[in-house]
Amino acid sequence: MAIPVWKKGLGLQRLGDVRICHDSYLLTKHLKSLKQAYANAPYLSEHLPFLDYIFSPRIERLIEFNLAILRHLMLHLGIETELWRLSELNISAKGERLLVEVCRYFAASAYLAPGAAAKHLDARLFEKESVELVFHKAKPCIYPQLWGDFIPDLSAFDLVFNCGPKSRDITLAPP
Repeated sequence: MAIPVWKKGLGLQRLGDVRICHDSYLLTKHLKSLKQAYANAPYLSEHLPFLDYIFSPRIERLIEFNLAILRHLMLHLGIETELWRLSELNISAKGERLLVEVCRYFAASAYLAPGAAAKHLDARLFEKESVELVFHKAKPCIYPQLWGDFIPDLSAFDLVFNCGPKSRDITLAPP
């Protein structure tokens, strides 16, 4: 789902400055599509006020939109961890060096990366900082969906709309 943003005449914007274009029909279309696709999901009604909120003009910036979704999903999946914005860390490094510097900032002993990132990351950069580079291939957790056979790799919303309070246990169950 692409969220329309204001960009004409703004040049390169900092991520935290990108504003959502509420003049676009796309936001209404996305909200309507979600409501229609999940109309029969057992737990959709619990999340409707949130969906109405994030697609409303009360959310002005893309970062607010993304953080609201993260916090909502964390709440409903029972994830208790702090969220940090990179802009709060005062780190100016770029590329892979940025990842290493973030690890240093938090005194991390390991960096967990998706398996597909292996071909893009230089393990030596992490080794120099005594940070273990660990690659992980996520296995889909299987749960009841609305239609037919299970389809992996849908959004976390699919899980919480279909499984509600059982969502956390499903994600923690061994494959």
